[in-house]
Amino acid sequence: MLLATEGLTVRLGGVEVLSGVSMAVEAGEIVTILGPNGSGKSTLLRALLGMVVPDVGRVTRAAGLKIGYVPQKLAIDPSLPLSVCRFLSLPYRVSPAEADAALYRVGMEGTGSKPLAGLSGGQLQRVMLARALLGKPGLLVLDEPTQGLDQPGEAAFYRLIAEVRQETGAAVLMVSHDVHVVMAASDRVICLNHHICCEGTPRVVSAAPEYRALFGLGTQGALALYQHRHDHSHDHVHEHHHDHDQDGHHHAG
Repeated sequence: MLLATEGLTVRLGGVEVLSGVSMAVEAGEIVTILGPNGSGKSTLLRALLGMVVPDVGRVTRAAGLKIGYVPQKLAIDPSLPLSVCRFLSLPYRVSPAEADAALYRVGMEGTGSKPLAGLSGGQLQRVMLARALLGKPGLLVLDEPTQGLDQPGEAAFYRLIAEVRQETGAAVLMVSHDVHVVMAASDRVICLNHHICCEGTPRVVSAAPEYRALFGLGTQGALALYQHRHDHSHDHVHEHHHDHDQDGHHHAG
């Protein structure tokens, strides 16, 4: 177990945002917290990262666990002369060789001297991922990592995450409200609406009535969407996940 919560309850401004949330992330697995806007997903992440103190319950982290965090948005002042390489050296300096290797890993080689403010949304997400990977984390935490990207951009980013997990062995915890691509990219899904509605492999969750109710899907809606995604995924990453989902087990590396 890398990270776990037990009976986590968080109140903000007198409103109970999270109620009795108990969950865990195991080594090497990709877990997605899925829920509509305003369901407490970002608050849960902040509690896991120690940025929010729970009113009730506790968060447990494995001893010495390094966490790489990719925030939801990064507001960049266009007038700030900050290069990609310089950004990777904040707050801890990294060598040009380390920066180049991290950029290569995320498909952004040769961009070190470019201004950060000139990057597209997808490029910026990849650079933020490179920065998170520089610390050699055992757990990557991503808050709505594909917000603002088109569907091919989303699919490419999730493929990259799967490759990173395969190569580094790092576990991944993501937050999303987008049901389309997430199902194929996850070993385990946790549906959150202030409390945990349901959790399990994508196949199990997509068939759960709580999931369908949460996203306003018909009886077959979610499962059809999930199967459609797999029927049209021919790369090894998604086929690899499909094998695991078929047998109903999540993969812990």
